Amino acid sequence: MTEKESETKAHSKLALTSKFRKTILIVLAALFTFSGPYVVLMLSRALNLDYAISMVSGVAIFIVGLVLIWYLIRKRVIY
Repeated sequence: MTEKESETKAHSKLALTSKFRKTILIVLAALFTFSGPYVVLMLSRALNLDYAISMVSGVAIFIVGLVLIWYLIRKRVIY
């Protein structure tokens, strides 16, 4: 398999051609952005973790959600 064929095959796995994949990515982006930080905060309180660790991980999940939303807007999945 040549490098170009493997690159094309890897790219096809990331293609947003199916409606199911688009829907799953939109739902994940919404969950990461809106409920992700809250869930991390509640889990860290239940596990008695440090407050700073819970805040940093909550912000990280929020940023992952925003990056996913940005990616979906850029690929014109979300208009």
